[in-house]
Amino acid sequence: MNFSVVLLMLFVIVSCKPVAEKEYYVFTSFHEPATEGLRYLYSEDGIHWDSIPGIWLTPQVGLQKVMRDPSITRTPDGTYHLVWTSSWKGDQGFGYASSKDLRNWSEEKFIPVMQYEPTTVNTWAPEIFYDDVKDELIVVWASCIPDRFECGIEENKNNHRLYYITTKDFETVSETKLFYDPGFSSIDAVIVKRAAEDYVLVFKDNTRNSRNIKVAFGKSPIGPWGEVSEPFTGMYTEGPAVAKVGDEYYIYYDAYREFKFGAARTKDFINFTDAGEEISVPKLHKHGTIVKAPASHIEGLLK
Repeated sequence: MNFSVVLLMLFVIVSCKPVAEKEYYVFTSFHEPATEGLRYLYSEDGIHWDSIPGIWLTPQVGLQKVMRDPSITRTPDGTYHLVWTSSWKGDQGFGYASSKDLRNWSEEKFIPVMQYEPTTVNTWAPEIFYDDVKDELIVVWASCIPDRFECGIEENKNNHRLYYITTKDFETVSETKLFYDPGFSSIDAVIVKRAAEDYVLVFKDNTRNSRNIKVAFGKSPIGPWGEVSEPFTGMYTEGPAVAKVGDEYYIYYDAYREFKFGAARTKDFINFTDAGEEISVPKLHKHGTIVKAPASHIEGLLK
């Protein structure tokens, strides 16, 4: 074959290769008192954030019909799955909806994951994670069941543990199981996959003398989880959200007594650097999670 013909064929092959669409980071958000609904922040670099104007989903389910702690993930079929806290107290489940473009959402559902425990005080901060090994979704949340665990210094109705379900479609949902009992009240658990059989759990120690954020390591997204780390944030911090930026992870958190967001960055989840002065997060933003989205979806929101 003529050498020039070979070069031409290679040129055609390279020219026809689809170019990957640019992606943005999207941070789900809400404003207190959480009655309005879903908001978004977006970022090109995962460090400097801007607000996307508007309310994109108004809460319709739950006793109080609020939307707190909206957590999102995107599955390989392009579907965004959103879960949220639907009541401060009294609900035995959480809200769920799905979307293909972050604008148009499905009918909201209430997922009654704690109905088998009638004394459940609350169902807080459901965090959703896509397990690419089993091709299923995992939702982890915190609930307090009075008299279930030793209280220590906690009040009986503020002694939380972490629970979970798995599902492929939110039509069929697994039995609720205990996800993690570190021996103390804990909430706001985020699963991070670093590699095969290499997972990190980032969560809040909610005991009165701590109220800070810690990590644990495991070989699967449902544990078992190893020894709990020392805290890498100060007191009165919660709602961690994790974004991988280059070869580092930025862990955002709500420093709620200071009415601002802080961040720590790390490569190994063992050594942490305070990144509070590096980031910019709009005021009023509250606890959400971070996902990557195609530029076309962000442009659609900004229109």
